Amino acid sequence: MDFDEAADRLYGVIPEEFTAARDALAKEAKAGGDGALAKRIKALRKPTVVAWAINQSSRREGELDPLLDLGRRLREAWQAQDADALAEAGRGRTPLISRLIRAVREAAEAAGHPLSPSADLEIEQTLDAAVVDEDAAEQVRRGRLTRPLSYSGFTPAPVVRPAPARTAKAEPKPRAAKGGGKTVAAPSEAGREPERRAAEEEREKARKAERERRIAELQNALAEAERAAQEAQRGRADWEAEWTEAEREHERRTAKVEALTAKLAKARDKLNAAGHRLEVARREETNAERAARSARLRADQARAALDEARSGPQ
Repeated sequence: MDFDEAADRLYGVIPEEFTAARDALAKEAKAGGDGALAKRIKALRKPTVVAWAINQSSRREGELDPLLDLGRRLREAWQAQDADALAEAGRGRTPLISRLIRAVREAAEAAGHPLSPSADLEIEQTLDAAVVDEDAAEQVRRGRLTRPLSYSGFTPAPVVRPAPARTAKAEPKPRAAKGGGKTVAAPSEAGREPERRAAEEEREKARKAERERRIAELQNALAEAERAAQEAQRGRADWEAEWTEAEREHERRTAKVEALTAKLAKARDKLNAAGHRLEVARREETNAERAARSARLRADQARAALDEARSGPQ
């Protein structure tokens, strides 16, 4: 058994069996003379229920392949700044993640571990991180998550740079005709129309580029705000998981105390019965002692009377 094999086995078991299975594997490694492996196994953390549910999706043949492929294509398009490829990948992103959320939830419920409504957000954040971030994709693919993931970088969006502004050409000045003092008339209004249209088109392109740049900036700002909201939600979800675990522990301890209290009550009843029996036995033993003394006294008196009768005159 090596570490990868042990980890794969552990993160495949249901959460409530994780600790016992981990300790058993660590003990097995130690008994086999590999203390370092035993320590590494012992250090593995128990996954939350949501992380466990996502881990199981990586063990179902081909379930995550479309997501991982989409992430690869999206990252490649982002690197190449291919707006068309980004748009195409983006269109399939939301429906695919929604479909996988349902699959994770249904599989967890079928395994006897239904997820809370808040789990959908944690699953979505984890799958979204796997689409955008290559490291997150690898973690999801390996299926050893201990907690849900969230992405901490910018969401891929094409960066649009404004086209360089072009300086309007100055109106040509009238020039003097050769050989005379007359001036040549300026071009007519109709002659300048194509130039005006070209200048207006350039200005429109610049306005469009600036608008697209502003949209890209707002998209990035939105991504930052969403990430902050996700981090806050993740913190709340962590404490919710802690509260759930603490509540379960409290329920287990309460049940144990109630069981021990019931046993204590039975033991007290038996103690009281034993005390009563002891009291009766002590009282009867005292009465028996008195009767024995009285009987011995009568016996002594009878023996003395007999001796006196035997020693009297014949």
